[in-house]
Amino acid sequence: MSNVKIIGPAVPGVPWQEKPGHVHGAPVWRYTENPIVGRNPAPEVARIFNSAVMPYGDEFIGVFRGEQTNGIPYIYMGRSQDAIHWDFEEEKIPFVDEEEKPFMPVYAYDPRLVKVEDTYYIIWCQDFYGASIGVAKTTDFQTFTRIENPFLPFNRNAVLFPRKINGKFMMLSRPSDSGHTPFGDIFLSESPDMVYWGRHRHVMGKSSEWWESVKIGGGAAPIETTEGWLLFYHGVTGTCNGFVYSIGGAILDLDQPSIVKYRCENFLLTPEEWYEERGFVPNVTFPCATIHDAESGKIAIYYGAADTYVGLAFTRVDEIVDYIKEHSVVREPDTEIGRR
Repeated sequence: MSNVKIIGPAVPGVPWQEKPGHVHGAPVWRYTENPIVGRNPAPEVARIFNSAVMPYGDEFIGVFRGEQTNGIPYIYMGRSQDAIHWDFEEEKIPFVDEEEKPFMPVYAYDPRLVKVEDTYYIIWCQDFYGASIGVAKTTDFQTFTRIENPFLPFNRNAVLFPRKINGKFMMLSRPSDSGHTPFGDIFLSESPDMVYWGRHRHVMGKSSEWWESVKIGGGAAPIETTEGWLLFYHGVTGTCNGFVYSIGGAILDLDQPSIVKYRCENFLLTPEEWYEERGFVPNVTFPCATIHDAESGKIAIYYGAADTYVGLAFTRVDEIVDYIKEHSVVREPDTEIGRR
């Protein structure tokens, strides 16, 4: 076993369940009490899934995709003492503009939550005359101020890095089209101020592996390790009954994260359990967040299941990095700087 370490704070309360003896393939195992969020979790909310959580003070906090009973998705806030059992606020997060006037999106879904320095950023997909990225910031989870849209339509799956790199904010995204995109590569963009974005770089695209042969997209915020940025992302394949979403893993260069150092040819998790195979959109495992402890190397992965539930899985940083490296297949576009 290698000596890979997480670079970051200790989180002694990271949710955890020891690995059972029957794990085969990738060293990722599901929480035996999944799903941790079921149907009808809050008034007027039919389903919560594809959501992001993180430590906050002496508890855990999260931003959750709440699919309302009228079918329109919004973002709701939740709190937890153990990061497993969640209490959700009944009202949607009240976004405001920079003049503190109400400024709610038409719809909002698939949020990520990332802390950079002393500010927490929520990133989601919304309508900007077409599917695009919405961003808001908060320091106290009381006031949520929206920032200008970083990209033009059409774009989805934006993921912010948890620290500046070479003095710049860094964000992954997946340019798309106006529909349920039958294509998609991951790109990297940088900004001096979270408003103006540029210097776009290609990171990686779909591959010939069956589980990511249609498109890929960012997942949880990258985890800084001594080996590079550990990225859990989603890969999509097509079947006669629609798309299947699996979870993949890659390691990006610490200083130039558009360069892929290692990319696992195998999926890390694919729909197999009833709550992943059966739901509003069947056959989906969609990673959106991790809680990780630098001291122990434990990583808890939060993922949406079948667009209906929230699932939880576990791994250790040394085990998962070793597995990705051992099963890595990188192609020339992966190892390029991503500029043409």
